[in-house]
Amino acid sequence: MGPGNNDVPKFTNDSDNLSERIKSRIASGDNFFSLEFFPPRTEQGASNLIGRLDRMGGGGPLFIDITWHPAGDPGGDKITSSTKIAGTVLTYCGLETMLHMTCINQSADTMLKHLEKTKSLGIRNILALRGDCEDENRPLNDDGFNYGVDLVKFIRKHYGQYFTICVAGYPNGHPDNPSYKNDLHYLKDKVDAGADFIITQLFFKANDFLQFVDDCRDIGILCPIIPGIFPIQTNRSLVQLTKLSKLDIPEEVANVIEPIKENDAAIRKFGIDFATDMCRTLLNSGKVNGLHMYTLNLETATAQILKNLGLWCTEVARPLPWRASGKLERKSHEEIRPIFWVDRPKSYIHRTQEWDEFPNGRWGDSASPAFGELKNYHLFFLRSRTPVSKLKQQWGEELNSEEDVFHVFEHFINGKKNQNGVKVTETPWSDDGLSPETALLSETLAKYNALGVLTINSQPNVNGVPSTHPIFGWGDKGGYIYQKAYLEFFVNETNAQALKQVLSEYEPRVLYHIINRCGEEDYTNADRKVPNAVTWGIFGGKEVIQPTVVDPVSFKVWKDEAFALWLEKWAKLYDDKSHSREIIEDIASNYYLVNLVDNDYPNENILWEVLDKMLHIAQTSRDKNENVITHVVEKSLNGHSHVNDKIVA
Repeated sequence: MGPGNNDVPKFTNDSDNLSERIKSRIASGDNFFSLEFFPPRTEQGASNLIGRLDRMGGGGPLFIDITWHPAGDPGGDKITSSTKIAGTVLTYCGLETMLHMTCINQSADTMLKHLEKTKSLGIRNILALRGDCEDENRPLNDDGFNYGVDLVKFIRKHYGQYFTICVAGYPNGHPDNPSYKNDLHYLKDKVDAGADFIITQLFFKANDFLQFVDDCRDIGILCPIIPGIFPIQTNRSLVQLTKLSKLDIPEEVANVIEPIKENDAAIRKFGIDFATDMCRTLLNSGKVNGLHMYTLNLETATAQILKNLGLWCTEVARPLPWRASGKLERKSHEEIRPIFWVDRPKSYIHRTQEWDEFPNGRWGDSASPAFGELKNYHLFFLRSRTPVSKLKQQWGEELNSEEDVFHVFEHFINGKKNQNGVKVTETPWSDDGLSPETALLSETLAKYNALGVLTINSQPNVNGVPSTHPIFGWGDKGGYIYQKAYLEFFVNETNAQALKQVLSEYEPRVLYHIINRCGEEDYTNADRKVPNAVTWGIFGGKEVIQPTVVDPVSFKVWKDEAFALWLEKWAKLYDDKSHSREIIEDIASNYYLVNLVDNDYPNENILWEVLDKMLHIAQTSRDKNENVITHVVEKSLNGHSHVNDKIVA
């Protein structure tokens, strides 16, 4: 259980329902799009897909659609299974998700198992399909799963309105049904059985879809109908998909493709232009407000088409300053998180996934937040998607000293190329590169990182900027955002001891927490059981929202993860007992993790002054020690005595 105190929501709000959101967008004339992906075959492919979804999610899709692969154990727990991918997209990418599900040749028990698994993952949207049938003359299934309508009825019988149900429509007629008219009536049967909306099979002519919509309306199909759009990207994918869909390629398309079929770039450009023109016709018809994009797990063409149409969002409003989970029971309750995981949101969600209550309005009792252990730092949704060879180009093929590590941090912050001519685009402590807020501080931060203050999290102080601000903004329009300056970093023992001396001058303005890896040295001037709000918003008609806090107990949990990342993500790039690995292991063992908060947010950030004094005292201490050593050595040499091994070392 987490540190909140609220009951699990009952999902009665229509705004929680995808079908109602689609109807609302149509009623308001607000155009939208959705994206379809299929499960990859490999773990690395799954990891790459999650990265692509993180990026494409920024374009503002209304929902993501994951296909069902019967041959790939779609309801299983393998990383590449349909349900696993869909659950990950919902939970860790924070995107509304719909899962395909086919019923042909399945028993009632099997379908219940799949549906229960889907429900347990928090997925509430299903595209109910019959599935591919090799033999149209097959005997009927005694359990009743012979057509898509059977699955719709089954879901409604066992789950009522819990799931939003989508079904497939065929503008050119179902390939297994020679009668277009009969196929329309079968579609109506699915809608009458409880389907909420329709997504169509791909087509090549806008008029085919528009006529299909008219024909549906004429027989009483009144639910939303969303066209399925296939961007032509290669000749091979065009041939494969049309063969699978049992569609003919129109002569006018084939005539263009044939002379350029070996030129993928030319085909992709044609495909983008062709799809853009067709979609523009659809959107201008007055009958279409949404587009469902068959991405083929590719990014460029789909994004460009949506940008051409003005549907791709360049500024997506953030409900909160961190990435929320898409699971409804969590999304509708969770309003507060510790700041420490702001650049590793998937890890935070993973470690709190067993909570049955989430902080809402206040962080609550921080005496015992039950964070799960992070035992596997290489879960497919947590691992770096960058190959080891490229990580070593960024973080060092070989490390000769701690200063080499300092420069990795420095180059990550300032964005300049390193000695290998490569930009450092990630670190073990950041899932998505340098945050926009940290980028504002990059010039100053780079200077301190070069001197061994290895920063992993920061935010500037903000005093009442509009909630629509492009960097600091979140929440509803018309609000105002406030932040305290925050800085989190690793330093060596000399700097840590110097910092402790300095901080006494800045109490109570600056709150601090300094801790080593094992936790034996743990210093803070904060109340260990009271969180400190570092981000909050003021909105009309609402209480103050404080979504980000510095919580001393949670910091100790984060400490274990932060130190482990040195070893799990960086040290393991190098061979055992190599000098490079020893350097990283030594930092992990001997450095301290520090967080500083400047509570006086209306005034200029004082944390830089604190760091300057720390570095000055540390350097003075080192100079003094070097003078002592020099004096001892000189005295030993003048006396012709042996130089102490320890002093020389």
